[in-house]
Amino acid sequence: MSDLRKAAENTPPQRDRYIDLLRAVAITVVVLGHWLVVAVTYGEADGLSGFSALVAVPWSHPLTWLFQVMPLFFLVGGYANGASLLAHRRSGGDVAGWLITRSARLLGPTTVFLVTLTASALLARLLGTDPQLVGTAAWLASIPLWFLTAYVAVVVLTPVLYPLHQRVGVILPVVLVTAVAAADAARFLLGLPYAAANYLLVWLAVYQVGFVWRDGRLTDRRRPAQVVTAGGLLALVLLTAVGPYPVSMVAVPGEQVQNTAPPTLALLALAVTQIGLALLLRRRADRWLGRRRPWLMVVAVNSVVLTVFLWHMAAVVLAAVALYPRGLMAQPPVGSADWFLWRLPWLACLLLMLTVFVAVFGRAERRGRRPDGDPVHRGIQRGGKLARLVLAYAGLATVLVGLFGITTAGRADHGPLGLPGEALLAYLLGTVVLWLIPLRRPRRPLPS
Repeated sequence: MSDLRKAAENTPPQRDRYIDLLRAVAITVVVLGHWLVVAVTYGEADGLSGFSALVAVPWSHPLTWLFQVMPLFFLVGGYANGASLLAHRRSGGDVAGWLITRSARLLGPTTVFLVTLTASALLARLLGTDPQLVGTAAWLASIPLWFLTAYVAVVVLTPVLYPLHQRVGVILPVVLVTAVAAADAARFLLGLPYAAANYLLVWLAVYQVGFVWRDGRLTDRRRPAQVVTAGGLLALVLLTAVGPYPVSMVAVPGEQVQNTAPPTLALLALAVTQIGLALLLRRRADRWLGRRRPWLMVVAVNSVVLTVFLWHMAAVVLAAVALYPRGLMAQPPVGSADWFLWRLPWLACLLLMLTVFVAVFGRAERRGRRPDGDPVHRGIQRGGKLARLVLAYAGLATVLVGLFGITTAGRADHGPLGLPGEALLAYLLGTVVLWLIPLRRPRRPLPS
């Protein structure tokens, strides 16, 4: 706690605290939403199983407009990564160095998570646990990796996207939004398979708005912010009430059209609404963050934000295994009043387990990676800058191949490690390549 207090007290005056608050709020909402929607079942005949409560409680679908906050992550990511890249270049750093240090913040905790998860799966198999159950548990625990895959992809593209943003400004987000609309139109009107492009286009559009915000081109004046919020909300209502889009902003098993798989224009309308709200609340939040205790809380959450995100579904798996087979958690009909009451002890148990995970694994995120040494003295001589850049992109591309393989494998028996072995190998190989690339030390510290 003393380190957190020191970090809070030594916050540079130019740091945008509101960005950190949005990140902390978003991770809290995502975790809470996932925990609430999981419905676990257990029976002597069928064993341990589960499903999404959204299937049984359709009236809750509009509530997903509050809990689907992934657009905020990409908005904040664009803001923070744009600022970081600009500062890195001004300090004399190169693109390879930025890619390595920025990705290390993501891949360090992720590697710890994957190694622990696969080791646990292997141990469970050796103890005689049903292979299908192990595969399902590993799949459920690894669900957060889908977001990480998309986010690493936009980080990789940042050295190209940010200079492009500096040239064309707000034109690029407009072009991306138009491309999203065109892909959806081709899907719904012509039956063409172009909607898969929205897996990247939607998040890139929001990410680019983060660049625009970083450059001061988004005003937080009350009237414009109200217009953005109202416009986004109106578009969202029309798209879901009149258009072909479902109301739920998260996946509902069995639905033919999902707003996240692939992301849709409706999800982008939700993103616009959230951006407007973020602008609308900024001035009040800035005053609140000027106080010591609120800022300390924000610093504390941000110090382990990725750890919390990575491990929150593992807490669900562990709680389900520990509580339901022993009859320690009741199983009233999903959606009933009793079921909602039992959500309270369920959330308490999950919070306890996640706290333990953060206490054990959070240090991997807090420690991070520091630049160490000049590549000229580490064996890379003539052409070293280009070689480092090629290796950095090769390593990150291999990491993305591995993450994509893990996130798309689905629930199944993938062998003794619980997850697809080839995908795990690709991820680890790419991570090793990145860790072996030497780093230049910047002339001055970089922002987070």
